[in-house]
Amino acid sequence: MPDNGSPPCGGQGEVLALARALGHSEGVSGDWDNAIARARAYAPFLANALDRQPALAELLAAGKAEAALDWARTAGEGANDVGAALRRERLAIALSVAIGDLAGAFPLARVMRELSDFADRSLDAAIHAAIRQRVPDAGCDGFVALALGKHGAGELNYSSDIDPILIYNPAVLARRERDDPGEAAQRVARRLMELMSHPTAEGYVFRVDLRLRPASEVSPLAISFDAALTHYESSALAWERAAYIRGRAAAGDVALGEEFLQAIRPFVWRKSLDFGAIAEIGHLIRRIRDHYGGPTVPGPGYDLKRGRGGIREVEFFAQTHQLIHGGRVPSLRVRGTRAALDALAAAQIISAGDASVLGESYDRLRVIEHRLQMVRDQQTHTLPADPAALDGVARLDGLADGVALLAEMREIADNVGRRFDSLLEQTAELRGDVHAPQGRALVVRLRDLGFADADAMARRIESWSDGRVRALRSDAARSAFEAIEDELLAALARAPDPEQAFTRWETFLVSIPTGVNLFRLLEARPGLLQQLAAILSLAPPLADELARRADLLDALIDASALDLPGDVADLVARMERREADDDYQRILDHIRRVVSEQRFALGVQLIEAAQDPLDVAAALSRVAEAAVAVAARAAGEEFARSHGHVPDSELLVIGLGRLGGGALTHASDLDLVYLFTGDYGVESDGPRPLGSTQYFNRLGQRVNAALSVPTAEGALYEVDNRLRPQGAQGPLAVSAESFARYQREDAWTWEHMALTRARVLTGSDKAKAALQREIAAILDMARDPAKLRADVLAMRAEMAAHKVPKGPLDAKLLRGGLVDLEFLIHFLQLKERCGFAPGLGEALNQLAAAGLLPGSLRAQHDFLTRLLVSSRLLAPDMALPAPAAMAALARACGCANGGELLQRLDTARMTVAAVWHACFDEPLETDDA
Repeated sequence: MPDNGSPPCGGQGEVLALARALGHSEGVSGDWDNAIARARAYAPFLANALDRQPALAELLAAGKAEAALDWARTAGEGANDVGAALRRERLAIALSVAIGDLAGAFPLARVMRELSDFADRSLDAAIHAAIRQRVPDAGCDGFVALALGKHGAGELNYSSDIDPILIYNPAVLARRERDDPGEAAQRVARRLMELMSHPTAEGYVFRVDLRLRPASEVSPLAISFDAALTHYESSALAWERAAYIRGRAAAGDVALGEEFLQAIRPFVWRKSLDFGAIAEIGHLIRRIRDHYGGPTVPGPGYDLKRGRGGIREVEFFAQTHQLIHGGRVPSLRVRGTRAALDALAAAQIISAGDASVLGESYDRLRVIEHRLQMVRDQQTHTLPADPAALDGVARLDGLADGVALLAEMREIADNVGRRFDSLLEQTAELRGDVHAPQGRALVVRLRDLGFADADAMARRIESWSDGRVRALRSDAARSAFEAIEDELLAALARAPDPEQAFTRWETFLVSIPTGVNLFRLLEARPGLLQQLAAILSLAPPLADELARRADLLDALIDASALDLPGDVADLVARMERREADDDYQRILDHIRRVVSEQRFALGVQLIEAAQDPLDVAAALSRVAEAAVAVAARAAGEEFARSHGHVPDSELLVIGLGRLGGGALTHASDLDLVYLFTGDYGVESDGPRPLGSTQYFNRLGQRVNAALSVPTAEGALYEVDNRLRPQGAQGPLAVSAESFARYQREDAWTWEHMALTRARVLTGSDKAKAALQREIAAILDMARDPAKLRADVLAMRAEMAAHKVPKGPLDAKLLRGGLVDLEFLIHFLQLKERCGFAPGLGEALNQLAAAGLLPGSLRAQHDFLTRLLVSSRLLAPDMALPAPAAMAALARACGCANGGELLQRLDTARMTVAAVWHACFDEPLETDDA
């Protein structure tokens, strides 16, 4: 939100790869002016970075590549904390490497190496800082981050996440005397995640994904050395072998990491040919194609990573040969993709021609991937669907237009795709076709149920029991699954979208660590099978959540599963239930469990049309309000252990936006503002006293983390604090007195519009009532109607220019949709000084009662809100969904079918547009209706 008043191992292949990376120094030529011009014209992220770092921009404009990188590596010096320092260095590194890349001064290998080196440095700094938070001056002995994937290979892209595995040695890890080693390691891991991934005003360092760790669904964030070793020696899968081809010790106690990698080398590089493992590899290769649903030929929407002939196919081509032959040919044990291809050719396992074509294709695909990510610093691999955006990516690369780019990508994809096809053919006999009598019977049954490609589906089902699926490894699990298989397939066939339901069931099955209890539950409660099939078929967000936490199905067993939750007090009581020895982390985990269960159950109620979406929205808001109250209280108690309390002061939390209005969706973030009461000059009374301003700002950060940082139980909410005074430039928490003064003297119109939906969520009754009265008085201030009208129209025009509708079902952003209705209501509230209810529906009722809006507008508001709430689950991309999901969406919105829903949407938008015209004497364009 702007703050200017706008709304808010050393073989031959490795030697060759190293040779490619060297040779670029200060004297290298490059078209620096042209590179900077293209960056400013076609990459908003780079343009902004140039403006934010003028000294660095000057070095780049002068073509001083190495000096620019030296400057970037020290950009964080002088920062107050490690997190801020790393974020500043990250922005500088990203800009230096990008401009050097665009100028032709840095080859791809250099680009990837610089990005990967920064990932190593940042992880190492975060580990040291996390350990020293509790043990000052300690080293990082006993805690290591292993880098896998592109990070391990030194091949990171511009907007990569990183996938480290965190290993600790409980015997040497630095910790306080009373700390359990395991708990100490988890604290380090959580703090590392916060330092690296938590978004701040200066951005983030890296998105950190820890799901590649052993048994990630149930294991802690950091794994002990012995536990990890036991896993890889006894129960790891083929994909985990593949992951460790590129594994290396990246940060922290590197010696510990190298010791661990040496210990698991026999697991990765097997001397004998393991046919079971090769069969698993065959299944992995096939899944690359089976699980990709986008365009198969490069064009708008083509995924450079997952599409046919894309980046992943080159990587898997190399890694498959490495897994099969690397145990007996040590020269193949290299990390980089190009290095692996060269080594395979040198060992005469693949032809030199294939190595060259695949290697050059890989390099070019990675370069275009980088161009995509430079534009907005987003982790994307997809060619834009919009022709103008595609042209922009092409021109950023120096090509004439998108047509030229697509022509080049098609040739590359064809070259890669044909070679990957040959790999599929080579492994076909290892996958095995369905020829056995049992397999033929399965094919017949699938055909009778109506599945289209029964042969392919039968192969997929049979592969589940070959060791790839963890949940089906034991005899007990396979027996329990066989007991429900027929009913399961029948339920999936009856699902609104059978093929989609089957694919999501497979994803779900692969993700769960154990299946015995689940399968027995489904056998005992066959009705759950149909609910499960509907969830998998209709609601991608619920299906994804279920894949992460299969135990959420437990919430559907009780007869009250389709009942709405109680009031906020009831929910608070549920979230606060704890054992006497529960620590802070367990409290946060419990909040996440309760919230996840409630959100999931409410989602099921919505897709089954068991409750009105308006009631679901209100219930989601109550759940969030309870979570804020419990998290704020727990964070305050934990914070007070070190810093005590500030006498006669307390933290107040204001909810705004949809939370303030009491109507959240499953995709809503939480708009929160933190205030504190009392004298800002007083210090806290704890062992480590803080002044009140610093105290409450740090406490606000703790509350944010309690609500947003992922724990072993997953994530909770995204928190947005940009509606605070002075936005992202202002302190996180200010005194209630300063807040009132700012709102009266300095706030912009849009800030008062936001304030109309403010509710004080936490604090003593007395303080909450006083602040609510102050907010009411601010809203009741007299305003110049002409200036108010001009501000509102200008803000809406700017918002329309920068936030376009995502699709034809975007009830929020389509003109004549909810945003326009909100602007109407807020304008009239501030102009007429009445109707100040945080909920938009009640505010509309009051304005209608005052004769300021037609009473019929409430029905349109309710329809648009039902559509918004329902579509967040049933059509999350706002495009017209598959027929089955469209029918469910229509049912949730009280319509007979999709056609009626679209007609109702048009009617609602035209009604809002007509009222807008009458109110502002200015037409509202709804041609896209």
